[in-house]
Amino acid sequence: MSGEGGGGELRLVSREVLYTGRVIDLVVDRVEYPSGAGGVREIARHPGGAVIVPLLDDGRVLLVNQLRYPLAARVTELPAGKLSPGEEPSAAARRELAEETGYAAGTLDHLVTVYSTPGFCDERLHIFLARGLRPVPGGPRREEGELTMTVEAVPFAEAVGRALRGDLPDAKTIVGLLLARERMEKER
Repeated sequence: MSGEGGGGELRLVSREVLYTGRVIDLVVDRVEYPSGAGGVREIARHPGGAVIVPLLDDGRVLLVNQLRYPLAARVTELPAGKLSPGEEPSAAARRELAEETGYAAGTLDHLVTVYSTPGFCDERLHIFLARGLRPVPGGPRREEGELTMTVEAVPFAEAVGRALRGDLPDAKTIVGLLLARERMEKER
C-alpha cells in the first residue's frame, strides 16, 4: 500500500467510509501485516491546508485569534485554511490571507509542507511566508464561524518568543514562525 493511507509493508484487506463531511472523511481500513496478522487503521482524510506567515513591512507579523471549538478555547495562531477541491496551495494561501486578515501578499514564498498528525490523519499543511502586504478593498471576508476572529499585529521577534515559551501552542504557528525566522536570517 502507498499513497492513500498505509505503507508498503501493509496490505489493504477492506476499507469502510464511516463518514463523509465538509472538513474530514472518516475511514476504517482493515489491513494485513507482513506476519499475516490483521489490524485496523482509523484514518481522518483531510484535503490539506495552507498556512500563512504574514509579515508587514514594519517587521510585525499578523496573528489571528479565534474560537477553536474542539478545544472550547480561543487560540492565537497564524492565518490558515482548508484547500478547496483542486485548489493549489498558494491560491488557498492568498485566499485565506485576504479572508482572515484583509491583506493581500505581494510575494508568497513556500517554506515547507508538513503532516499535521500522521498517526491518524493524512492532512498536509503548506506553509508560506507572505511579504509586501497591502490591504484589500473591503477588508476581511470571513465565514460565519470566523466572525468573532480578531487580528493582532505583533513584532516578529515577540511572536517567535511567545511560540518558544509555549504561549502560542498551535503547531503550525510554531513551525511557520521558526522557519520564517530561519529564512529571513539566511537572507540577511
